[in-house]
Amino acid sequence: MESPSSITINGYNHVSYHSDVFSEEELVLKSKSFYEWLDKRRSVRDFSDKHVPKEVIENLIKSASTAPSGAHKQPWTFCAISNPALKSQIRKEAEIEEKINYGNRMSERWKKDLEPLATDMNKPFLEVAPWLIIAFKKAYEFEENGDKHNNYYVNESIGIACGMLISAIHNAGLVTLTHTPSPMNFLTNILKRPANERAFLLLPVGYPKFPTYVPDLKRKELDEMTVFYE
Repeated sequence: MESPSSITINGYNHVSYHSDVFSEEELVLKSKSFYEWLDKRRSVRDFSDKHVPKEVIENLIKSASTAPSGAHKQPWTFCAISNPALKSQIRKEAEIEEKINYGNRMSERWKKDLEPLATDMNKPFLEVAPWLIIAFKKAYEFEENGDKHNNYYVNESIGIACGMLISAIHNAGLVTLTHTPSPMNFLTNILKRPANERAFLLLPVGYPKFPTYVPDLKRKELDEMTVFYE
């Protein structure tokens, strides 16, 4: 007897869920393959200005939107920018904040830790990359009657969504960089976002410039970051 495709629980419709089932051997192979593919992902600061179709960006954002969120409130807005004038304005304002960061806000230890990444206050990728995706977190919402209510686990929810977005970008054969000019209020002003949205992360998206070099960094080994309780 087949189970119904949908049922009602607590007055709400629930649909039947099915997932692929693999043997233990297949599980090991698939998980290893995914890790090895994802391990090739790198943050890139040197972008090509090669065109990326808008449809690709739409699919990337839709992929990010499949992330779980607190009470399924989906507390995010993704602003995708290809307009050259806006990108130039964003770069200008970001570099103003970065100049203050490097001059006053960042400790000497912080700047020393950044040296292997070959990064500084200059952010040309904000103009060169064909697209910028800026993730805004929605701290609260308004009901139709104007009542305000807070969203739940906002930082956790948008953090997961951004992680899935980065994976989707890698899957598309493109590259990105997690950029967090602090403070990021200027992004709210430039893009005229409402008061309930706050900039969380800026991701330039495009192809890497050829040739491109990235720092020869090593990721932590499994036993350095994992504790098993068996």
